[in-house]
Amino acid sequence: MEEVLGADLPAGARFVEPAAGAEPGWRPGRAVPTPADLDTCVACGLCLPHCPTYRLTGEESASPRGRIAAMRLVSQGVASPDRTFASFMDACLVCRACEDVCPSHAPFGRMMEAAREQIEPTRGPVSRLLRWIGFAWILPHPSMLRAAAAVQPLVRPILPRSVRDLLPGTGHPFARLPRVTEPPFGVRERGTVALLAGCAQDRWFHEVNLATIRVLAATGWRVEVPRQQACCGALAAHNGRLPIARRLARRANHAFRGAQHVIVNAAGCSAHMTGFEDLREVPAVDLMRFLAEQGPGEATFGPVETTVAYHDACHASRAQQIRAEPRTVLGWIPGLRTVEIRDGDRCCGAAGIYNVTQPELSGALRREKAAAVVSTAASVVASANPGCTMQIAAGLAAKGAAVEVLHPVQLLDRALPV
Repeated sequence: MEEVLGADLPAGARFVEPAAGAEPGWRPGRAVPTPADLDTCVACGLCLPHCPTYRLTGEESASPRGRIAAMRLVSQGVASPDRTFASFMDACLVCRACEDVCPSHAPFGRMMEAAREQIEPTRGPVSRLLRWIGFAWILPHPSMLRAAAAVQPLVRPILPRSVRDLLPGTGHPFARLPRVTEPPFGVRERGTVALLAGCAQDRWFHEVNLATIRVLAATGWRVEVPRQQACCGALAAHNGRLPIARRLARRANHAFRGAQHVIVNAAGCSAHMTGFEDLREVPAVDLMRFLAEQGPGEATFGPVETTVAYHDACHASRAQQIRAEPRTVLGWIPGLRTVEIRDGDRCCGAAGIYNVTQPELSGALRREKAAAVVSTAASVVASANPGCTMQIAAGLAAKGAAVEVLHPVQLLDRALPV
């Protein structure tokens, strides 16, 4: 059944002719990759060696230009967004490494979000139900997230090992962040910032939020945590649930109205908060960029004698061009040595829920990243994204490597005077 359709499909790419009865073209009533966006790709191929899935498979259909070519065929009414098309889109990490090297600045991440909304109807009933529960019910509702964190220890033993090994430790189902935190006595206040607590971030990485608040306060900022906030919608948007992401954006626009700065300490969330059109009212900024730009103020950091390997999350280094800032901030800590990870700009394979939906490809990338971290001989690896943290921790545990995985703000917090 497989045929190469259309001259626009690069050599080696495969696509399936629409099944009998399937309507070619995009499904009406759903987001679509726009012709203007699709036309930005000139199929030059510069993206291929930078694409993790193309590197692993060598298949054109697993490359950015192959996926864009498939989108074009649907846009032209030659093919339909069927299950084969869905398999091409699902195998993408949306790490956006291709955007970093594209001479035409093709907005691949935006195209992928629309394409994934198109393929939702192709999924089986169980998959659709689970995604609906996760994206529409659990993530948007803090009470449901608390319940999920509370029952995690009970359900963990019955989960498949491939999922169980990726989960973080015990969550914090009932922990709450202080609503307002003032700078310490004697420290001049520089202004007020609001903190995005996040969904999974606050329930499973609550200590990162606490460290963020303490470091911001120590550097002179009054920190507010609006109670009416919820999930930012990043996971929903990345997985084709754009209506949910837009609904959460409206909530965020209301929750953070009037804020001068909204600090986001998870790279996937900060990329979404700063790039999603419906969130343009929120003055969001990634924590690492904010600290680097604003400086330490009057804060003093004590020595931390350790070697840290810094992991560049794709949504920081690719989507936001945040590379030097984390290293600058870690440089505030006396005695701390930062080392680079071999091929550090390569995706670790976490990519939201990718490590669950595409375990083989994700596992290969996880093993690559863990081996690269171990080769640095660092005692700590710093990761500013919860998905990357879980993925790298699982990879290191599988190798039996005693390397601690921390958010860089936790290292700053450790260096603060007691």
